[in-house]
Amino acid sequence: MLVVVLALPNCLPMPPPIPLISGLLLGFVAIQIILGLHTPWLPPRLLAKTVARADVAKAVDRALPAVRRLEHISRTRLAVFNTPIGMRATGVILLVIALGLLAAPPFVGQIPLGFAACLVGLGLVERDGAIAGVGIAFGALGVALSFSFVVAIVSGIEALAGS
Repeated sequence: MLVVVLALPNCLPMPPPIPLISGLLLGFVAIQIILGLHTPWLPPRLLAKTVARADVAKAVDRALPAVRRLEHISRTRLAVFNTPIGMRATGVILLVIALGLLAAPPFVGQIPLGFAACLVGLGLVERDGAIAGVGIAFGALGVALSFSFVVAIVSGIEALAGS
């Protein structure tokens, strides 16, 4: 469920520090999933970071109806995600999504990645591999968008430096 909570603020256009903080925290959780840990641990220094309560409340209020609808249609299926190897593979995918959040275009670029992480997290909580699979597909789209953004910035800098 921590994955869902960390991803929810990214489902809406948010100012730049939110995707960065969420991406870092989600990355720590993903690494722990990869290592097979059952209880999440976050460094106290990261836990000390704050996000405006109003921003988080707004994101949760707007995203909660969609989350409730997804919970309503979910059921146990595609049990491959419930195995230790499946969980570790899902952790790798969440780590890629978290890294994508670190490079996401401001304000809207994090939305596909936030939605992807929410779906993967809900798939894990509900033991629904189909929902997790849809989340992985959204994650691929979001990572491609973030990668394109980074390539565009680097190309622009190179063009300016070459002028």
